[in-house]
Amino acid sequence: MVKTEKLGKIFRTEEIETYALNGINLHVKKGEFVAIMGPSGCGKSTLLNIIGLLDNPSEGEYIFNDTKVSKLKEKNRTQFRKGNVGFIFQSFNLIDELSVYDNVELPLLYLKMKATERREKVDAVLKRMKISHRVKHYPQQLSGGQQQRVAIARAVGSSPKLIRADEPTGNLDSKNGIEVMNLLSELNQEGATIIMVTHSERDAGFAHRTINMLDGEIIFEKVSETVR
Repeated sequence: MVKTEKLGKIFRTEEIETYALNGINLHVKKGEFVAIMGPSGCGKSTLLNIIGLLDNPSEGEYIFNDTKVSKLKEKNRTQFRKGNVGFIFQSFNLIDELSVYDNVELPLLYLKMKATERREKVDAVLKRMKISHRVKHYPQQLSGGQQQRVAIARAVGSSPKLIRADEPTGNLDSKNGIEVMNLLSELNQEGATIIMVTHSERDAGFAHRTINMLDGEIIFEKVSETVR
């Protein structure tokens, strides 16, 4: 489903070139849950941004669901992301001026979905995330755990082919963090493909496979012996 070949990303200034990614070969199958780990500055967030079509590589090839997407212009990347990629962020990235319902509905509006279908999908996913009782509240009225539930609902409401999760429990306490990881694990068991960047060994334990990076390269991979 997601495949990169000799993927590279170079950041240039007038004086220096910095290789953030160097020759990344990665293959993630449909329905797989993959965790990416490594120290700060190792390139994992850069890789996740390219996988999520927020940026283009400087070199190499990126193939998403049999489509070559390495050289798409920003406008085309934006269009391609719709319905294909769901985003979960460490800082939730909810819109403070919108209610819980409106935050979750927003991606469906961009897909030009009919009002009745939008309502059905939003109601269903909020119920699934056990946050329906907060539907009229605003993000600042919610706890961190509740905000991340809304963020997950927003990410999965359009049934994307890929969920891109960037430190999804980074701003949560242990109890809420485990609840969020259990939700992601359930979504994966139902068929969602998930690629997650994390610093947490606990969170990585929910994945089928953990990829460790250092200095812009994959240094080793580990398959989970027991996935929760």
